[in-house]
Amino acid sequence: MTSRRKKAAARLRWLVRFVVVLAVLGLGGAGWAWYRAHSWLPDRALYPTQGVEIGARDGVVSWKSLKAIGADFAYIDASAGVDERDPRFVANFEAARGAGMQVGAVHRYDPCQPAEKQAANFVTTVPREGDLLPPAVELDTLADGCAGKVSDARVESELMTFLNQVETHTGKPTILKVTQAFQARYAIARKLDRNLWLVRDRFAPSYAGRDWMLWTANSALSTQIAPGDLRWLVIRPAS
Repeated sequence: MTSRRKKAAARLRWLVRFVVVLAVLGLGGAGWAWYRAHSWLPDRALYPTQGVEIGARDGVVSWKSLKAIGADFAYIDASAGVDERDPRFVANFEAARGAGMQVGAVHRYDPCQPAEKQAANFVTTVPREGDLLPPAVELDTLADGCAGKVSDARVESELMTFLNQVETHTGKPTILKVTQAFQARYAIARKLDRNLWLVRDRFAPSYAGRDWMLWTANSALSTQIAPGDLRWLVIRPAS
């Protein structure tokens, strides 16, 4: 092999090693970023009261362990639409209470379905008890996929029907869990005078245009407590 070929082969070997090192560093950096994102918890000095949202999607969780890592309260997925009920609602509800947590219930609202029937689904799923946290309604699904056209005004009026019936049952104002997509479409936070629950990983959300009360600060918290990622919440401290 000539001297020129030897030098070219040496440069090629060096280049391959360099690329391998970069790949390893990149994978390591990505892995560290993933770990930081999935293990991050909000600073308790800033947010003293923290909790979790739990449903059947999370599998069987250790409620005592959740309490031990700092969950003071739990919102339990209860119902969705006119006839869906979370199959683990009762078990999660009782287990959270047994662990000494304050408990509330969540309904996932569907703007394509009748509000009265959705309210009936929620109130027959969730007991009427004075010590429960205010009920929450998740507003994420848009009316674009409905079988018939549903105007924005109709979405708002039907939602008010749902809220009125649920609040009559529970005796407490409902919390609106509004996603950024739903707010961008319907501006519901500006139109309805209810406490807000917003969703944004790691960075405090501002898309509603006014203060929130609840925040999903990490929607993919990875722990050994549950088989899947958890939705970690904080309550905004009183100013």
